[in-house]
Amino acid sequence: MSWTGSKVLLSLFVAAIACTCNAQQNVATADSHTSAQEQGAPADPDRPALHQRHPRYQIQPQDTLLLAFPLSPEFNQTLTVQPDGYITLLSAGELYVQGMNIPELTTALKKAYAKTLRDPIINVDLKDFQKPYFMVSGQVAKPGQFELRYNMTVSEAIALAGGQTQSGTSQVFLFHRINSGWMQVKKLDMKDMQKGKLLKEDVQLQPGDMLYVPEKFIAKFKQYVPYSFGLYYNPAGAL
Repeated sequence: MSWTGSKVLLSLFVAAIACTCNAQQNVATADSHTSAQEQGAPADPDRPALHQRHPRYQIQPQDTLLLAFPLSPEFNQTLTVQPDGYITLLSAGELYVQGMNIPELTTALKKAYAKTLRDPIINVDLKDFQKPYFMVSGQVAKPGQFELRYNMTVSEAIALAGGQTQSGTSQVFLFHRINSGWMQVKKLDMKDMQKGKLLKEDVQLQPGDMLYVPEKFIAKFKQYVPYSFGLYYNPAGAL
């Protein structure tokens, strides 16, 4: 075999080894990523997080919690979450619980009592909690806050609030909070819905929604408004 032919074979052999090494490295990297995910390693921050299909209830101020210690009943207690999100534990100080679900709270309680009790067993019961609600304001007979006990539509909510007054317009604004700072506003026409038109706009309310029936001189609201700034009248009528 000539020197040129040997050189070509040597080049092909080196390339094959490099491809094999790269393939093994890629497999190892994939395995390490899979292993890290299985072990609960933090996910890539650039990748969107999956939403929980059935999220647990998060503890809020004024919720009432019943703590039971089966092996140490002298520590049993009933607590109300303070407006700042804290609870005051018997012989364990204060604990911030707002936003926790029940399993998370149970874990936090075990840590809080680890210095007082050895391997404490704690059962947590949500005795009283904030019930879903909606609000109706503006030109209705009985404005106020109402419990959302079933799948209620906009027209049913207006009827529950006593209906629109004579000074109220047929246009109703539905405010739905989309995050801590902004609310989305949707304009609905009650007259068309009452005539059997646009029934698909008679949407179901979500917890925390607010319905506003303005006076007849108000024409439009912006689609999105700052939640902390409240309601605004736009005299120009521009979106």
